[in-house]
Amino acid sequence: MQLYCNSLTEYKRLATLEVKVGDLLIGNFHPIRIQTMTTTDTMDTAGTVAQAIRCIEAGAELVRITAPSKKEAENLLNIKNELRRQGYHTPLVADIHFTPNAAEIAARIVEKVRINPGNYIDKKKFETLEYTDAEYLEEIDRIRERFTPLVNICKEHGTAMRIGTNHGSLSDRIMSRYGDTPMGMVESAMEFLRIAEDLRFRNIVLSMKASNPQVMVQAYRLLVQTMQQELGHAYPLHLGVTEAGDGEDGRIKSAIGIGTLLEDGVGDTIRVSLTEDPEFELPVCRDIVKRYSGSRTEKQATSQPLGTLPYSPFSYKRRESTVVDNTGDKQVPVVVADYRSSATIQPSGLNAIGYTYDEPSDKWNIADAAADYIYTGTQVPSFALPGTLQVVLDADKWQTLADKTAYVPYFGTRAYLDAITAGQTGKKNFVAVNCDDLDTADIHDLLTQLRQPAIAGATILAAHATGSNAMASIRRFFILLTAQQLMVPVVIHSVSPQTTADEHLIHHATEAGALLLDGFGDGLWLTNQDQDTEQAALLNNIAFGILQATRTRISKTEYISCPSCGRTLFDLQETTARIRAVTHHLKGVKIAIMGCIVNGPGEMADADFGYVGSGVGKITLYRGKEIVKRGLNSDVAVDELISLIRENGMWVDKN
Repeated sequence: MQLYCNSLTEYKRLATLEVKVGDLLIGNFHPIRIQTMTTTDTMDTAGTVAQAIRCIEAGAELVRITAPSKKEAENLLNIKNELRRQGYHTPLVADIHFTPNAAEIAARIVEKVRINPGNYIDKKKFETLEYTDAEYLEEIDRIRERFTPLVNICKEHGTAMRIGTNHGSLSDRIMSRYGDTPMGMVESAMEFLRIAEDLRFRNIVLSMKASNPQVMVQAYRLLVQTMQQELGHAYPLHLGVTEAGDGEDGRIKSAIGIGTLLEDGVGDTIRVSLTEDPEFELPVCRDIVKRYSGSRTEKQATSQPLGTLPYSPFSYKRRESTVVDNTGDKQVPVVVADYRSSATIQPSGLNAIGYTYDEPSDKWNIADAAADYIYTGTQVPSFALPGTLQVVLDADKWQTLADKTAYVPYFGTRAYLDAITAGQTGKKNFVAVNCDDLDTADIHDLLTQLRQPAIAGATILAAHATGSNAMASIRRFFILLTAQQLMVPVVIHSVSPQTTADEHLIHHATEAGALLLDGFGDGLWLTNQDQDTEQAALLNNIAFGILQATRTRISKTEYISCPSCGRTLFDLQETTARIRAVTHHLKGVKIAIMGCIVNGPGEMADADFGYVGSGVGKITLYRGKEIVKRGLNSDVAVDELISLIRENGMWVDKN
């Protein structure tokens, strides 16, 4: 099996062609570049310049500006000239949809032009169409005829290009043959790339964006594999998750999608798309990218032979595991809350992990995002816990208890082997596995013991690793288990050595999210080094956010919300906040909030309901990809959305 990266078990960056954007070099092992996109009206020269400067000063190495028509494309010259006059020489990127004429104008002005192959020439009307082979080829010829002038202009002016596929805007023709799939996304880009190759134009970056990190990651992996097999080389990649949303959820979803690929050495420039002012995207980009800057440690783990890889990284299939109580098999991944640093555990201290004690009724209220286990180290809680929460104790402490059945022991690998020999294990046991030490005798002996059904049926492994190669080391362990057909459930224990809350979020989302997207993991246990009691709520929220973003455990409403840009037809941040305020209790419902029609209907395919700008102050509501109400005034559209959710039987009243 030819893969999309150099190794799945150690960090090695993918070699790509070098692309020149103004004076900025992308790919070919240059630093991973960070960028953003303005949200102002492109015809507002002063406003766009001011926002671009804020983004540049926040660290943007490229700034993208929408050019939906010829007049906006022409005004890019005024924006560029004013930025240069004020001493800012950061390359500008024109964002083009539907209008080849605008792209040809912009390519003569700015340093890079982004086109979307799904709507640059092809139709996108969401009709059910069948194309014969002859008709399909005729469309390819039409693309070549219309795309060639842009390529020639870029060659003449030294302008770079991004061929940027969006899952939400695949053409009818691609949809008719490939469906709404990662392979369809790849082929949409490859059609344009083949033409550019024929014209000997290689100053190109590619992207495969989707609002679902799983789809996004699969598409990028398939693209790299396709380029390597068909062309013999790979172009630089721009990574991003579209419509990631805002706040913590948007950051988690972006870190999972982008970080999963960067962990494999894939990706040369990134943009974090948040429904916030663009300058707030740059700190998140920096936190993601700095993990891969400088001389990243490359632990020389033994690489998995590619011909015997026991799973496919190009499609999602959850690793099969056996049931141990509430963990494993088809059960949702469990969440372990780490309370080892708590001096004294009180009922009020469990509020942070979803449990609220009501003293008058002597009852616990349990939230949808409530942890399943609490690890307390050596502390035995002095009160009765809710029945759905189990306590994990250090094995040495557990051995001293008179009633061991009420608690779950947590063993080190060697200690567990000794306890098995002595007959001193519990009915269910957590066992720590240091994945940096997979070649040791203890790990070998543990795997041998796990071939015994009685031992495997009482064991939950907690896999952890340290250092910059931690995710790959844990993935190597999952590959080892899968290859040996050992189906014991495994909790991913992510340990963050970072210092700030934002850095912890990026670390956990990247390392745990990457494994979950590959189908690995029966639970999450997030720990921060030097952790204090105040971090319990943060870590619990991050854990459930990671599970939600990877679609492995749904505990809340999901919002697919695009970043504002010059095409946005209403106040996206304010509207997103209003919709969240009235729908956040609808567990499992997916609501898309789109500023304009460019990606709206396509991303509706991944949402239950859609709220899309269709004119100034006008909203169109969707059910899936179906238009339900068109041209609503924005002041009544949120109420109409609620009515639509009610009509479809997915509304519940707040408690």
